[in-house]
Amino acid sequence: MDWITHEEDVWFDFRGSTPDQLVSGRYYKGTVDGFADFGVFVDLSPGVTGLLHRSEVDRRLESLDWEPGDTVFVQVKNVRDNGNVDLAWSIRQSTREFRGAQIHDPEGDADGDPIDGSTEESDDEPSGPVKTTPAPRDDEALNGDDVAVDSASPDESADAAGATDDTPTTDAATTATDRDADGAPERVDVASLSDRVGETVRLDGEVVGIRQTSGPTVFELRDGTGAVDCAAFVEAGVRAYPDVEVGSIVRLDGEVEERYDELQVETEDLDILTDDEAATIEERLADALTAEARPDSVTTLIDHDAVDAVEESLRDAAETIRRAVLESRPVVVRHAATADGYVAGAAIERAVLPLIREEHAAADAEYHYFTRRPLEGSVYDMDDATNDVTRMLQDRDRHDEKLPLVLLVGTGSTVESSDGLGLLGIYGARRVVVDAEVADAAVADDCEAIVNPGLAGVDAADLSTGALAATLAATVGPDVAADLSHLPAVSYWDGAPQSALDLAAEAGYDADRTRELREAIALEAYYQSYEDKRELITDLLFDDAGGLAGHISEQFRQKLDTEVDTATANLDRREDGDVVVDVLDTDAYTHRFDFPPTGLLLDELHRRRSGDGTDLTVGVGTDELYLRSDDDLDLRGVASDAADRAPDAGIVAASVRDGRIEFLSGRRDAAVDAVVDAAVDRL
Repeated sequence: MDWITHEEDVWFDFRGSTPDQLVSGRYYKGTVDGFADFGVFVDLSPGVTGLLHRSEVDRRLESLDWEPGDTVFVQVKNVRDNGNVDLAWSIRQSTREFRGAQIHDPEGDADGDPIDGSTEESDDEPSGPVKTTPAPRDDEALNGDDVAVDSASPDESADAAGATDDTPTTDAATTATDRDADGAPERVDVASLSDRVGETVRLDGEVVGIRQTSGPTVFELRDGTGAVDCAAFVEAGVRAYPDVEVGSIVRLDGEVEERYDELQVETEDLDILTDDEAATIEERLADALTAEARPDSVTTLIDHDAVDAVEESLRDAAETIRRAVLESRPVVVRHAATADGYVAGAAIERAVLPLIREEHAAADAEYHYFTRRPLEGSVYDMDDATNDVTRMLQDRDRHDEKLPLVLLVGTGSTVESSDGLGLLGIYGARRVVVDAEVADAAVADDCEAIVNPGLAGVDAADLSTGALAATLAATVGPDVAADLSHLPAVSYWDGAPQSALDLAAEAGYDADRTRELREAIALEAYYQSYEDKRELITDLLFDDAGGLAGHISEQFRQKLDTEVDTATANLDRREDGDVVVDVLDTDAYTHRFDFPPTGLLLDELHRRRSGDGTDLTVGVGTDELYLRSDDDLDLRGVASDAADRAPDAGIVAASVRDGRIEFLSGRRDAAVDAVVDAAVDRL
């Protein structure tokens, strides 16, 4: 039979070493490397890994019967400029479902050769992924062992690999010059390994990550000067040193090698240290981490008294973030799904990702160690905390990940979030809160650091959370400060400080461009607000010449103007003495499941109506209402006064930051009257 050349009919065995050698549109055989809440990582070759995002899978991730080491088939969708590989789902998960197989070997002579017998399989071949014990090639990137794993028995294969029982392979050719008088390798620092390629060395440090590949077990070891991957091989896909866990203090002997421009240690011996030896190393690591993590000063973007007032807490927060990266601890950013919240979250992301890339050699490290999860509101409640705890425990059990640092930006700063913060604390997750607006002193007891000017005794009415978070981000990563210079101006709907406007203008962002960015992000923040939209937000804020933001901004303006016009025509205007109140029935006169969200609509409505004499704007739903006023309105005080006026209406302050009060729907009219009267009395 003639060889089938149609690429959509065949699968390819990729034998290249870099992502840019892949061909988009082709189907490749791969090996499941691991899972994340956003998708599956698949190894296409020893040095190339792609991400099959959950949106590309035709079923729930939880229903996939895949395990690390399984052979699967995926389609290469795209290779990004940064080397990240986007994969697409293949409904064909068996070689018999393809019409042939072909070698893709861009660096060798076999490129384009068919794979004999690729479709001649038994009738009982499973239709799903097949668990395999693949033979590593001579160019194995993860362990470099010249070991052939063939059809021999497991015991015979282990013998051929130079290993017996559970003992990893060792290199008998270690030279005497690598060892001291007692025969032990010289103890060195990770930072010195680039000058020791080919030598056998001893490393003391903490295991901060463990990955089980289809070949070796890879331990990520940190010693205070840096981190390095150490591969230990027992048998393909078998866990080496099963007693070693993330957090173990160890002594490791092995040979330093360089694979695809990355250093790696081939493990010969690995011992868990205890008692005084472990305590000494832990103390040394802690001192080194503090010295490396704590910034000398705050990298200021805009001149503002409120920023100056929180300088020490900014340094504390920056140290906690940098320490998390150095400890290989995932960073989870929770921010409000608003323009200000997205600007704040994107600023932190811009600073942290380069640190992660510098710290970890793996191309997919930024997906493992950094996540942004927007919140619909400004309260970090038990539902949010339960979701985060569930995910972090799954990642700990499935990937041996450390418990994360949860960074709450523009949320979590009031006592309404105490239960959620407390749940994180029970499980040992670290917490940092950053909010330029309201905060309660009691929250400081629920987190490692809190950045809030009000708690420092300074009025920050004209400081946005986006501006504050951008300053924190610049302090975390001073090298990206120039990239962040326009963000403070973008985060303001109105009343931006002149220093923020001037800084943006110097960076080439005039008033029209910052407005377009703000509006574009606000629109995208609404749609699919449960996703982080990393690439889209990055394109808008950092890589857009104006076309994308302008296009989305036009949609924003059309939708918002239409909704504001509808709301204005249906306002119930009330006058109580000198106070003018506009009341909008948001259930009756807004599209509840379309843009804009209620909070943004009321913000815009009040901005436009306050010039016509409106002192208070009230949006009323089924069992909640929102208050908007130019005055500093004590929401908890209003809710308490209203509860006294209508004691059977269940009136409570639900979110101080959002201006939201809840009530019983059956007492809606009484609750609205009581809240309006209480608010008017306080204006």
